Amino acid sequence: MADGVGRRGAGAGREPLQDPVRLIAIRDTPLSVDEVFRAVGDDAAGGTALFVGTVRDHDGGADVDALGYSCHPSAEAEMRRVAEKVAAEFPVRALAAVHRVGELAVGDLAVVVAVSCPHRGEAFAACRKLIDDLKHEVPIWKHQKFSDGTEEWVGAC
Repeated sequence: MADGVGRRGAGAGREPLQDPVRLIAIRDTPLSVDEVFRAVGDDAAGGTALFVGTVRDHDGGADVDALGYSCHPSAEAEMRRVAEKVAAEFPVRALAAVHRVGELAVGDLAVVVAVSCPHRGEAFAACRKLIDDLKHEVPIWKHQKFSDGTEEWVGAC
């Protein structure tokens, strides 16, 4: 292109043409890694970091059969607030985060986040900050159901 601007964002060293927070959602349907990855595509990004959180089959030495996620009505707005904070702290070209709610089985995707930045180190750092802050600041709660019939709430007040 004559002006050096890529089709999905500004050229190197330029400000983004659009909000770097491209996708924020809480869904009760299966998540798509491809959707999140596509959402952070930007021609000025040299690195993209992606994190996928899945339901594991154990926790704290106990076998997990299933779990459910629930959230406060403000959770999606809080996700956006956290995402905007990360985008302001790092040279983020694009950022996306999607979290699942409802009943999930072992192996299901619970959360998918991605960040693209000019360089890989920045992308790794921003992605880690994003997932860590989402986990600690967004009102989403996990209800684990163990094989021995016990249950546990995680993240609930």
